[in-house]
Amino acid sequence: MSELVIRRARASDTEAIAQIFFDAVHEGTKEVYDEAQRRAWGGEAPDPERWAARLEGLDTVVAERDGKVVGFLSLAKGGLVDLAFVAPDAIGAGVAWRLYGEIERIAREQGVSELVTDASFKARPFFARQGFEVVREQRVTIRGAELTNFRMRKRL
Repeated sequence: MSELVIRRARASDTEAIAQIFFDAVHEGTKEVYDEAQRRAWGGEAPDPERWAARLEGLDTVVAERDGKVVGFLSLAKGGLVDLAFVAPDAIGAGVAWRLYGEIERIAREQGVSELVTDASFKARPFFARQGFEVVREQRVTIRGAELTNFRMRKRL
């Protein structure tokens, strides 16, 4: 397996990021969210234009292998780990762990003392392994579908 490169996201990554999000939601969360929930959350098709706007103002890092983006994590001001998605075929290869390490480094560099995230059922175990604890279970409504996620935090 070739080397995984972690780097800052570029505008040219938007299409890959949109596809990873779409695939991660629609394929990667089948065992925890039903089809209506996945469609409400992930949309009907990848939307690079929406993602270009969504990523504005975030510190986003991507994982790249063989010139292909296979995952991304984003940090918003104030310590919110806002986005954390890995391509389904790259899960279990250490991609999220490497991305998270870089996001935590950036947060510490910015003087952030606590990270928070709203983790899906799928992401909750990953964040727990990184030292996050559940603050509360939450119900959110997206495009008419109710989903459960978990507000989690980690003191740095």
